[in-house]
Amino acid sequence: MFDADGVLFDSTESNTAYYNSIYALMDEPPMSPDEEKLGVFMAAPQIFELRAQGDPVKLARMREIARTMDARPFFNLMRPPLELRPFLSALKLRYRLALATNRSATIPALIDHLGLQGIFDAVASARDKVRPKPAPDILELCLQRAGVAASKAVYVGDSQTDRIAAEAAGIHFLGVGTRVDHDHRIELLMHLPEHLESRFGPASPSDRR
Repeated sequence: MFDADGVLFDSTESNTAYYNSIYALMDEPPMSPDEEKLGVFMAAPQIFELRAQGDPVKLARMREIARTMDARPFFNLMRPPLELRPFLSALKLRYRLALATNRSATIPALIDHLGLQGIFDAVASARDKVRPKPAPDILELCLQRAGVAASKAVYVGDSQTDRIAAEAAGIHFLGVGTRVDHDHRIELLMHLPEHLESRFGPASPSDRR
């Protein structure tokens, strides 16, 4: 089970440009460095609430702009660490694959943009109207849709938010990159297959059933 931002692609530039476009329409200052970091793993409603600081008019305006803004042009600023489709297709021969992310309305278009149609056996996100991470709801919903027990799943994430959500859902966690501190962590996504085999043993095609 994969997180999206920070795992399947570096989205810092993309997310920052997206939020700053919204703020520019409101004559708001651009994101601060701290906001840029939070924009990678927090859901858009969480980012808007932080910026609004309790101002309901400002919050409603951000939500309104976001509903009508086309996010697809910002996808071109995403930076996958490798060719995702062949990499995930090879994993799919032995594992069920799922996507569990705090993203919401952009998920269908994002999967299409990345060429990952048909790759995931289950997808769950904030668009399912459940609590965003660090609550475990999105991960638990994804497990239900995949038909997999929590003890048989691994969540691949890049933040402490991902780690907290995985632990709350009873799912094994694997950190990617330097933003998360965990006993089980890999530097690059390309190291995932060897880590899974060394940690859980070799998988066979029958394990997908």
